[in-house]
Amino acid sequence: MDLSAFPRVSLGNWPTPLEAAPRLAAALGSPPVLIKRDDVNGLGAGGNKLRKLEFLLGQAIEQDADTIITFGALQTNHGRQTAAACAKLGLRCELVLTAKVPMKGDAYERSGNVVLDHMFGANVHVCADADETVQTYEKINHDRAVTLPVGGSNGLGTLGYVAAAVELVGQLHDQGIDRATIVVPDGSGATAAGIALGTELLGWGGTVHAASVSHTAAEAEAELRTLAAAAATLLGEQAPKLGHVTVTDDTIGPGYGVPTPEMWNALKLFAETEGVLLDPVYTGKAAVKFREIAPRSDVPVVFLHTGGLPGFYGYAPEAVAQF
Repeated sequence: MDLSAFPRVSLGNWPTPLEAAPRLAAALGSPPVLIKRDDVNGLGAGGNKLRKLEFLLGQAIEQDADTIITFGALQTNHGRQTAAACAKLGLRCELVLTAKVPMKGDAYERSGNVVLDHMFGANVHVCADADETVQTYEKINHDRAVTLPVGGSNGLGTLGYVAAAVELVGQLHDQGIDRATIVVPDGSGATAAGIALGTELLGWGGTVHAASVSHTAAEAEAELRTLAAAAATLLGEQAPKLGHVTVTDDTIGPGYGVPTPEMWNALKLFAETEGVLLDPVYTGKAAVKFREIAPRSDVPVVFLHTGGLPGFYGYAPEAVAQF
């Protein structure tokens, strides 16, 4: 896998830590638990999108872009990290956001990622519906603007987590672990797709479990396979088989971004055993599946922490009621 052929900018602090979580493992009654800390990679309060943005913005700069346009829900982590990366690189950032999550109130609408978007200098366009989103996009798009997909999830963005897979497998090998189960949140798909593709291309002996936080398992798996195949094509590889990958949707609850009691319990478990903070939308829902998988595993279990902490504050009133 020669990733050096692709334009790339430096945005994160790599490698991110792979930390043992013995108190969490003891609480679960499981084999060793490790947490891959992509939440602490620096720029813009951290998170998984930085790995994708290194490739996406590398290409945009090569194309002489001066503006980046992207999309997301109101509390989008991708939007916040894109805004931070654009600030660092001197690019104009246009965020076109919609109310995809049925949440109301000042906390959700004005705190968390929303306030950080403004602090990083992004132009934030909040749209009521799909028609307004299209109209806004047409108004702000221009010849030197590059448009990024939701979540930075396309074949090029997926390469960020192919690189992460190489990093993670190397860290596991250094700890004497050649087989493990990796549990990863699956939203727009490229994070899970990159881990799935990278581990397959390495011939790694472990498994990957993608916990969907928004789509049905069938939809999420189809998107994961599409993204992995697109990234494989960029690398000059055949479409991957991904026989070591499982996708589930049974921890989503009522819908994307909608809290569940099980999610709050998982957040509390990670916090009180390891001092690790999860978010309600992605890592919290994936942690519910992780809590189910870990005690049944016969190999170490890795939780891929994709970040998202700023979005937690959008849910502060709900969190206060829980804790």
